[in-house]
Amino acid sequence: MQDLRERIEQLQEEEQEGFDNLPEGLQQGERGQALEQAAEQMGTALDSIDEAVQALEEAQA
Repeated sequence: MQDLRERIEQLQEEEQEGFDNLPEGLQQGERGQALEQAAEQMGTALDSIDEAVQALEEAQA
C-alpha cells in the first residue's frame, strides 16, 4: 500500500507542478482546470489511503 501511496503522491506533484507552471490565463482554461482537478482528486485519494492505513493499524492493535 505504501508503494501505491508514493506513486499517487508523485503523480499529484507532477500534476500540481504542471498547473503551477502554466501562465495564469491558461490555468483558468480547460487544460489548467483539468490539471488542478486531477491534483485535487489525487490528494483526496492520498487522504483515503492514509485513513485506511490508520484504520488497519488500529484494528491490529
